[in-house]
Amino acid sequence: MSAGNTASGDSYDDLHQSYGRCLHNGGFIERFYDVFLESHPEVKNAFANTDFNRQRRLLRRTLSNSIMFAAGSEIVKREVDKMAEIHSRHGHAPVQPHLYDYWLNSLLTAIREHDPQFNPQLEGRWREAMGQIIGHFSRKY
Repeated sequence: MSAGNTASGDSYDDLHQSYGRCLHNGGFIERFYDVFLESHPEVKNAFANTDFNRQRRLLRRTLSNSIMFAAGSEIVKREVDKMAEIHSRHGHAPVQPHLYDYWLNSLLTAIREHDPQFNPQLEGRWREAMGQIIGHFSRKY
């Protein structure tokens, strides 16, 4: 399938637009990490020796890829699989699956604060799409 096309025809354009608004308003990625690091002691410990300049750049790309992955894009599959391996129990940055709930809730907090068009329907769409990437990462763990 090409980028933006899925069997259901859902390209998640609304999420691309929401993400764009978040980035446009500034401070989104930084706010996500502020919330995420405080969400659970294991999260803070996992990021103890992290280069956050690099990490913020990675997250920007990862979120775009995650939306595209949820839309069924084959273009990002290899990169998503690589990230899933990095975060698997055998990878160099393992993430236990239970921590993805904290990741998602932190992401939604940051989106809620940075997207002026955020509403319950859009939140559901973010949960639906990110649930696909979280499920993929959890299965690869």
